[in-house]
Amino acid sequence: MPPLMKIALSTAACLFLAWLMLVACMFVFQRKLMYLPDTTPLLPTRVYGIDTLEKVSLTTKDGLSLEAFYMPAQTEEAGTIVLFHGNAGNAGHRIAKGAVYHLFGVGVLLAEYRGYGDNSGTPTEQGLYTDGRAAMDFLTKKLNLPPEKIAIYGESLGSGIAVQMATEYDAAALVLETPFSSTAAVASAIYPFIPAKLLLKDRYDNIAKISHIKPMPVLIVHGTEDGVVPFTEGQKLFEAAVKPKKIVTIEGGNHNNLYDFPATGIEIGGFLGQQGIFQLFKKKN
Repeated sequence: MPPLMKIALSTAACLFLAWLMLVACMFVFQRKLMYLPDTTPLLPTRVYGIDTLEKVSLTTKDGLSLEAFYMPAQTEEAGTIVLFHGNAGNAGHRIAKGAVYHLFGVGVLLAEYRGYGDNSGTPTEQGLYTDGRAAMDFLTKKLNLPPEKIAIYGESLGSGIAVQMATEYDAAALVLETPFSSTAAVASAIYPFIPAKLLLKDRYDNIAKISHIKPMPVLIVHGTEDGVVPFTEGQKLFEAAVKPKKIVTIEGGNHNNLYDFPATGIEIGGFLGQQGIFQLFKKKN
């Protein structure tokens, strides 16, 4: 065999082995890449300066007690939003987002996951679905809130939990902020050099579920400059959803700054008002 051919084959073999090692490492550590929890205990409620903010315990079917934040509705007419946050940080990082709606009397449950904050457990797709059910059961069974007074809100990875909950629980509305069609699609876009669709454990297959949710209006909000979950992902999910549905395009918005654009709060607030979650933006004196 010519020397150059030997060198070429040896180089190719080394590159292939390096690729295999990379794929193996990403397979083993994929959940470390997907879930980025802040494991700092949730701060005392007084830190946030919201008198109505309280900590609550969400009990899961597999025996975990998850600490979360809750702001009760301030009028009998107002509804409650259950917010499933994204893959990074913890529920405490979404206090300001929840407060935007609570200012108008709306209740907000900032659901939390296993392995986030100082909650025990390790995050997985099925585990987070179990945690989502604990949040929904807290509202529907412990607080006895009727479905027409509950809006399900999913942010980024939380859109996967939100869509799953919408297939299991009746609600007034489903709001999805920067959602994806599936995590496999996003992973394939980020890592085109590996067979992500074959190797991914936690798939959050929103596009296969969105047409099977309980009857409720769907709102999708997505930024055109999203570098984490491409805008096209939100478009694909919107196309697969059944009516009534609406998509709000935030020109120039990226993955984490949609609330810097007034249109985001206005559109979501208006949508939830149409579904009866807001009641004339009245606040209890």
